[in-house]
Parts: sequence; C-alpha cells; structure tokens
Amino acid sequence: QVQLVESGGGLVQDGGSLRLSCEVSGRIFSVIAMGWYRQAPGKARELVARRTRGGATDYADSVKGRFTILRDYAETTLYLQMNSLRPEDTAVYYCNADLMESATTSENYWGQGTQVTVSS
Repeated sequence: QVQLVESGGGLVQDGGSLRLSCEVSGRIFSVIAMGWYRQAPGKARELVARRTRGGATDYADSVKGRFTILRDYAETTLYLQMNSLRPEDTAVYYCNADLMESATTSENYWGQGTQVTVSS
C-alpha cells in the first residue's frame, strides 16, 4: 500500500527556518509530480510549491524567494526548505503526489499533514 509519510513540522520564531520531508512509502512504478499544499484555519487549501519529474517547479507568489522544493536522487523523497518564515506561513502542510502505480495506472495521494507554527 502506497503512503506519503511527512515529517519536519514544528514551532519556529518569525524569520526562522524549517525543512519538511515527504517520503513515498510502498512500491510504485514512477513519480509524475510531487508538491506541498497548506491550509490555515478558516482558509482553503492552497498550493505552496510543486515539482514535476522533469524538474519543472512552481511556487506560490507568497513563498517565492523564501521556500525551495527539493528531491532526493531516487525521486521518492520530497523536501520543502522554508526560510525567512512569517506568522502568515502558519498552517498545516500537506504533501501531494501523482504516482504511476504501474505502466498504465496513476493515482493521486495526500499525506497526513504536518503543523507549522510561526510565532511573532
């Protein structure tokens, strides 16, 4: 069974840094794309950053220049390096992945979410 296992959230002060990790657990054929979303209380879930297998990246305007999306060599672990954090970055961060389960079938997965809290 395929799962996305997240780690790295926590409490940090304004201007601090955190690194989130998301590992694909289970057997897959390949990764199409992986990304990070976040949801603050009372707000809709929004895209933070996304990376395709080919290396193309997309960032929300609010995090450009502060957040960087990275992946390991095997392309099964995704990282989100978050620098210069602000209180408005406080949210639950979710990993998302489009995965090929075989040569012909794909599925979209969500992680369980990890809380990031930035204190002022």
